[in-house]
Amino acid sequence: MSLNSIVNRCEQALFRHRIPVILLFVLATLVLLFKASQIKLDAAFTKNIPLQHSYMQTYMKHAKDFGGANNILVSVCDSHGSIFNENFFTTFKKVHDQVYYLPGVDRSLVKSLFSPSTRFVEVVEDGFAGGPVIPAEFTPSEAGLAEVKANIEKAGIVGRMVADDFSCAMITAQLLEVDPDTQQKLDTIAFASQLEQQVRAQYQDDNTSIHIIGFAKMVGDVADGAKGVLLFFAVAIAITSVMVYLFSSSVMLTLLPIACSLIAVIWQMGLLSTAGFGIDPMSILVPFLVFAIGVSHGVQMINATGKFVASGLDAKSAAQASFRKLLIPGGVALLSDTVGFLTLLIIDIGVIRELAIAASLGVGVIILTNLFLLPVLMSYIRFSDKYQQKIRQPHPGIDRFWHAMSACATPKYAALILAITAALFAYGWQQSSQLKIGDLHAGAPALHEDSVYNQDTFLITDRYAISVDYINVMVEAPANGCTFHDVMERIDQFQWQMENVPGVQSAVSLSSVSKTINAAYNEGNMKWRVLPRTTESLVQASSRVETSTGLLNTDCSVMPVILFLQDHKAETIENVVAEAKRVGAELETDNLKFKLASGPVGVMAATNEAVSAAQTPMMWWVYGAVVLLCLLSFRSVRATVAVIVPLYVVSMLATALMTHLEIGLTVSTLPVIALGVGIGVDYGIYILSNMTQLLRNGTSLRQAYFTALQETGSAVLFTGLTLAIGVSTWVFSALKFQVDMGILLTFMFLVNMLGAVLVLPALAALFWRKNKTVG
Repeated sequence: MSLNSIVNRCEQALFRHRIPVILLFVLATLVLLFKASQIKLDAAFTKNIPLQHSYMQTYMKHAKDFGGANNILVSVCDSHGSIFNENFFTTFKKVHDQVYYLPGVDRSLVKSLFSPSTRFVEVVEDGFAGGPVIPAEFTPSEAGLAEVKANIEKAGIVGRMVADDFSCAMITAQLLEVDPDTQQKLDTIAFASQLEQQVRAQYQDDNTSIHIIGFAKMVGDVADGAKGVLLFFAVAIAITSVMVYLFSSSVMLTLLPIACSLIAVIWQMGLLSTAGFGIDPMSILVPFLVFAIGVSHGVQMINATGKFVASGLDAKSAAQASFRKLLIPGGVALLSDTVGFLTLLIIDIGVIRELAIAASLGVGVIILTNLFLLPVLMSYIRFSDKYQQKIRQPHPGIDRFWHAMSACATPKYAALILAITAALFAYGWQQSSQLKIGDLHAGAPALHEDSVYNQDTFLITDRYAISVDYINVMVEAPANGCTFHDVMERIDQFQWQMENVPGVQSAVSLSSVSKTINAAYNEGNMKWRVLPRTTESLVQASSRVETSTGLLNTDCSVMPVILFLQDHKAETIENVVAEAKRVGAELETDNLKFKLASGPVGVMAATNEAVSAAQTPMMWWVYGAVVLLCLLSFRSVRATVAVIVPLYVVSMLATALMTHLEIGLTVSTLPVIALGVGIGVDYGIYILSNMTQLLRNGTSLRQAYFTALQETGSAVLFTGLTLAIGVSTWVFSALKFQVDMGILLTFMFLVNMLGAVLVLPALAALFWRKNKTVG
């Protein structure tokens, strides 16, 4: 059965049963609207990491003993500059207890000055003495505060649990993946809300300020910012409605494509909810893209139907003719979008995979709502005589503009356009080689620098000696490895070499602490700050270090080396990870392995490597899918190349723009390339589908292009401008990653449209030289 016969059968079945088709769509929309109302925000920590990456395998393997990267840091600061007063310690104890009892917190890993595991040790005449930094009988009197200050100094926690200038004190906590009370996955966004309401709002006042950072808090702030997406969605609907009305000059022709596109969004959300998926702050942007894509294809349908009506057909016949004309090119364009989005599934990061599913599902349903439902609805419209007259006799200036544009298909102008395109491609290629993988700025990249979260981050980084950006290199040894001098010596050598790597602020390990303890056993003499060579002395030195420090597990078979980095910029992480691998390979033995990685930077390193590894395969898959569908649609290599080349040039220019604007390739920006290609291909498919049959019939190239512009040029220009204007409003978002995505998508929508109307005909002039161009 040929493709045309399939289209004819679909057309007959659809338009013979218009009422049942409409009722079926109404019923399905109501059901899916109910399901969509039940969808929830889902921002689980594990969705944001590449679980199959070797670093994350190490991370998951040792998370039970050492916790993971899903932690929170709560810094409580005294507004007068010193924590040693009664009001501060009273408030700090309340904050500690509040954090301790929050649902989802691993209470065994909550640490602060009030934790029993926070202890000090000192050398006295009789040997060692020590105890909790804050004694059980502590009262915030002058004597009690003086004692605590002395204990803090003896414990060596200044810069870690207490600020360098004694203006703040820190509470750290690890979060559980499953809430023990509900036995459900921890609701990260709800937890972040509890931090705000039950910690910051309750205890922050004129004397005390609260500063909270950590993955859960960041996700909560991102979710709060994502609520503004609803406003952007409303603005996009308003802008698009105005643009469609200006294009169609008809209220009904404005309402129908808008309504069908909103139905597609409802179906997408309802199907996601039915399949058990939530929506996270990143994929919450996808419904807007689905709406925008739906409107762009809807405009093509109303444009074609209006022209058929103007040629003398009644509304039903015109709608049928539009369905027959646009089903294949529209279907191929939407399938290209869908398959392009599905290629994101090769990236082993849950949040990107869910975005791929959400986007492909949304675009898939547009095939039903905008290529099937819309023409059926349009068959009932009564087109006014005024509207038909406008279509029959367009403004003379429009035809003059299209005729001028058709010059792009002449050899003279085509050569100039292709030369400029080649130069732009060379520039893009050169710039793309400088594109960085990962974050390029300090603070949480999803949020603006002046956000509360990033300001809290900067304060903590400034007042404490340690960085919030740290990576744990897990040293795996035989049981009781800390009693072997060779093992401890190799760990010490690793730490020393890594401390001298640019980007590493400081480091700590069981070996470095054991050396300090060994010196303490010898009257604090610095000459004894070495690793003992005998097993007995090593046991004596390491036994004083508790597992709660995170420097060893219960049988001393795993001993992390914690590296505190200056920042989490892409270059810093790449350099430190490369050196850690090199030094670890030099020092490891058959029984001693240096395994990367845990900690926040360990997660970032794994994510950066996963993004880097997926970048090229993703592009191959995206373009491979688009090439295959174009070949099936046009059955012409020339036509396929004419569509693909402008897309690829724009992809290169988009990476050049990222380099220029210092936007790194991250989890949030990587999908933009696929989205831009998937949506951008629509322009070329619609234009070339109008040209190819004319070219096969011997029509001159310029005339074929001029006719295609008359048929679909206005719709293509309108679509590109509408999409670009819609996403350009994202620059006002509270979310930095949405701003970045808005800039990149605006660029790709506009430039892909220009590529379709300028570069595509220039390539056609090269490929169809036998179709002589008539000036």
